[in-house]
Amino acid sequence: MAIGDQAVFVPVRQETLPLGFVVTASGRVSGVSHPGDEPYDKSPFSMEDRVRMDHALTEATRRTGILWTIYIGEISGDPADAAREMHSTLPDPARTVLIAVSPNEKQIEILGGDALGTRFNDRVAQLGVSAALASFKQQDLIDGLVSAVRVMSAAVRPVAV
Repeated sequence: MAIGDQAVFVPVRQETLPLGFVVTASGRVSGVSHPGDEPYDKSPFSMEDRVRMDHALTEATRRTGILWTIYIGEISGDPADAAREMHSTLPDPARTVLIAVSPNEKQIEILGGDALGTRFNDRVAQLGVSAALASFKQQDLIDGLVSAVRVMSAAVRPVAV
């Protein structure tokens, strides 16, 4: 499990977003627009892909109580150091799993927070990598990430209710 070189993870700042958009407490961006407005869509992924990913992340969080985060982009420097740096900038890193993917370098790093203890370990992370690789080889990044999240969340003990 390795990623590219080093990443500079810059959280989205509220003042850089258009009117009607906010950064939620979890760090996600949520927004509204009026009918006829120019869509604010700078994502390279289709709306269907983003909905699939959001659904997988939401379901995994509900099932496990773990905050699941995905970073897709170039990463430079030492892969493990870059992932730790990104992970430390998340809203609640102790309870978060970060999946960092560098498509151009064909690398992935998965890191879980300290508060997860034995619920999330290297075995669970390796299951996620294995689940993602088949789709990655078929050039389907989103399907690989959805598979990784689903497999890992199934391998983690559910939240006690």
